[in-house]
Amino acid sequence: MASRPFIAARIEDRLNSLLNRALARRGWQESIIAYTGFGTSEQLRILARVVLRPSDTLGIVQAASALIYRRGWRNFMNAAKVNAMVTVVIGDVRIPVQADRGGFIDVRVRNPGLAPGWHSVTLEGDGGASALASVQVIGDDVEFGIVSDIDDTILSTSLPRPMLAAWNSFVLTEQARQAVPGMARLYQQLLAQHPGAPIIFISTGAWNTFPMIKRFITRHGIPQGAMLLTDWGPTNTGWFRSGPDHKRRCLRELARDLPNIRWLLVGDDGQHDPDLYAEFASLQPEHVRARAIRQLTPGEHTLAHGLPMEVPQSDERWEPDTAPEVRAPDGDGLGDKLSRLL
Repeated sequence: MASRPFIAARIEDRLNSLLNRALARRGWQESIIAYTGFGTSEQLRILARVVLRPSDTLGIVQAASALIYRRGWRNFMNAAKVNAMVTVVIGDVRIPVQADRGGFIDVRVRNPGLAPGWHSVTLEGDGGASALASVQVIGDDVEFGIVSDIDDTILSTSLPRPMLAAWNSFVLTEQARQAVPGMARLYQQLLAQHPGAPIIFISTGAWNTFPMIKRFITRHGIPQGAMLLTDWGPTNTGWFRSGPDHKRRCLRELARDLPNIRWLLVGDDGQHDPDLYAEFASLQPEHVRARAIRQLTPGEHTLAHGLPMEVPQSDERWEPDTAPEVRAPDGDGLGDKLSRLL
């Protein structure tokens, strides 16, 4: 097997290197985008991205207005700072880490003593940038957690048809995005019943949309939690990343990082979630409490697939012996059915 990265990745690396030098000469500055992390008493998972951005010329009032009403394409107005060096600062502990070829940081570091709850971790770049990353430390006695999809589960997007996806991601203003009814209430109630439990959002959406999704979650009363998104660019093995493989890998990593937790897996029937969740529950039943699938309307299915029905995602049908599945069109319906299981 060839040891060199796929040709698309090598081309992207070369272009990013040239772009970094050109943007630095034009005065673009280093910036760190801190993502929400999580961990246990043993280790923390720190997530961030180092990018180059043009100098901000907007005033405070103009910036606030632009933030609320800006089009989605503005989320993509930055360039990765490849292989950047960053120091993770936790109290008196300083841990040097290096970003990858896309500027991303995804590292696990030893917990120096942070107690269960929410904390802020400082990230310092070698170019002078800094940021605070929120990290949820999950107690060793916590045994329940929620894994939630984003698109068409908490946020109506009509994905994945390419033209509609582009319209939703690049053109619509943030205020135009609609929340799925009842999902915020469902998550609030479940987390109130299980103090200290985490909610982890897993999506095939791009990391560039993280700030928008975080503001959307806050605006609609959905509990905060770590997000595991993806990079849409080429990989070391091909032109595009596999969405199902990304979600499958995230679930495996959660089972490894948080072995005491049995998850409620929440998704929708418009893409791969039913099959992926059934597969995970079959292979690792000790890590799954139940599965909740939001049923798309015929109109939403038509927008997503061109036909108003659920599309089978694989020839193999997983039928887990445990982890029962419930289905309903909204959060309130799912909550009624889950109340008899959880």
